[in-house]
Amino acid sequence: MDIVKDTPLKEILKLTPACSCDACNHGCKFGSGYFVDGQISKVAEYMNISLDELKKKYLTKEIMLNRIMYRPKRKREKAKMPFGECIFFDSNKERCKIHLVKPLQCQIAMGCRDYGEDIMTWFLVNYVLDLDDNESIREYNIYIKSGGKVLKGGSLKDLILDKKKLKKILNMYTNKINYY
Repeated sequence: MDIVKDTPLKEILKLTPACSCDACNHGCKFGSGYFVDGQISKVAEYMNISLDELKKKYLTKEIMLNRIMYRPKRKREKAKMPFGECIFFDSNKERCKIHLVKPLQCQIAMGCRDYGEDIMTWFLVNYVLDLDDNESIREYNIYIKSGGKVLKGGSLKDLILDKKKLKKILNMYTNKINYY
């Protein structure tokens, strides 16, 4: 099956059965995935703690394509390291402590499949990119121009049919930049 921008989540979930092989657990040892809307409250309920306590002790807030997103904190041996084991990864048992309610990005991550990159791109376009936010669109354009993968139906020309609007969004800051 080809993964395209409009592949339904239920089809993505069929392609990404729970896996605890070394390739899939590798990501847990170096980072964590992002939650999508509605998932964080389920984690708090699962852990029997308040939403505030969950956010304060276990989550980090980050901005991705100009969208505020939450992900589990990472354990770091050195404070300045940009990576570290997910706070919810049990390295002794080689599994996730919140497996039943883990972030959607973690649920669909497939390091052991040749379509793993397509699935992460699908997540980016469907759950991170905000087509109502001009800055999100500009940052996605930078991702593409920097060599980022684009799925069928996921190019900016496919996503924003009004070509004048797209051009205006992408050129919004160009006139203000002086190159020396």
